[in-house]
Amino acid sequence: MKKEHGFETKVIHGGYDSKDFLGSLTTPLFQTSTFTFDSAEQGEMRFAGKEDGYIYSRLGNPTVKALEDRIAQLEEGEAGLAFGSGMAAVSAVLIALTKANDHILCSRGVYGCTFGLLTMLEEKYNIQTDFSDMKTAEQIRSLIKPETSCIYIETPINPTMDLIDLELVSTVAKEYNIPVVVDNTFCSPYLQKPLTKGCDVVLHSATKYIGGHGDVVAGLLVGKQEFIQEVAMTTQKDIGGIISPFDAWLLLRGLKTLPVRLDRHCQNAEKIVAYLKDHSAVDKVYFPGDATNPDYDIMKKQMKQGGGLISFEIKGGKEEAQYILNQLRFIKTAVSLGDTETLIQHPATMTHSVVPEETRRRMGITDQLVRLSVGLEAWEDIWEDLKYALDQVTSANIQK
Repeated sequence: MKKEHGFETKVIHGGYDSKDFLGSLTTPLFQTSTFTFDSAEQGEMRFAGKEDGYIYSRLGNPTVKALEDRIAQLEEGEAGLAFGSGMAAVSAVLIALTKANDHILCSRGVYGCTFGLLTMLEEKYNIQTDFSDMKTAEQIRSLIKPETSCIYIETPINPTMDLIDLELVSTVAKEYNIPVVVDNTFCSPYLQKPLTKGCDVVLHSATKYIGGHGDVVAGLLVGKQEFIQEVAMTTQKDIGGIISPFDAWLLLRGLKTLPVRLDRHCQNAEKIVAYLKDHSAVDKVYFPGDATNPDYDIMKKQMKQGGGLISFEIKGGKEEAQYILNQLRFIKTAVSLGDTETLIQHPATMTHSVVPEETRRRMGITDQLVRLSVGLEAWEDIWEDLKYALDQVTSANIQK
């Protein structure tokens, strides 16, 4: 039996054979909107689904297909589907899994735009959402209703870094035949593979760690072949949230260095956490890889490392949090994450500003919470910049 390649090999070679493309080492960029047919009969056969082949790049493209095949291999799923943004992937899967008057069970915290989409689904189609920390099987069961159509999870949760036990949720969901969807953006398949824990669908904002260079906006979906094909031929085809071939090509390039980059992100984050915990201006630090984190056992069970994201609360409120961001000298204040550059943002007024204040606080998103995406720079330089800003806010508070 042929030995299966390791993850580090799959990110470079998965889903592509140069022999199929005139020996091109790098996946060619098929920057075309449409494809020609040899005959009218061939066009008929392809539109009828009786012959394989490309028709139009909204319906399929060789460069995009290589990306979809690769992410499916990396997530250990049957098929993948690429989108023009992470939210296009989120929208497609939730629309595919719900109808009017359905119910969604969601992790207590969720990305601000995902929350906005859930709100829109409720307003337009009476699709109700309950939020839960999903800590016990009994709690999950108590929230499942006859009309529950899916369970939607972020883990780690954006931006509180809380974890959800994927095996626990998927085990309960199977009792009711409810699909479990996991946003795996914060981990990528290098750190976490939800499908291997019993979940049904995994999605990514590929803009983040998968792209890794801050130069593309995209989304990815992986699951069973039948479901992915259904999404491709309905919500994606008809709503049209497709990815461009060039962006798919950029993601294929970014994927090749994913393990190397994430190892460095994780190592840097671990160093920064240790120093943040000891600084007088910092009240709390939230990082899955911290042995004192209440979810540490879950992290050890389902994640390879603690990740490259850190959230921390400073002593004070919004004013102090924003003051710290304004004192930084090379760390960039920006949303997004997973870039080579270290990025910092204030969730309450940025990524999660759409969430009503009361709901935001129930999610654990306080005015003093700051989210840090640790980059690939020398960790000493990252800490020096953070320490300078933290020292400045401490000094300013003393002078008040």
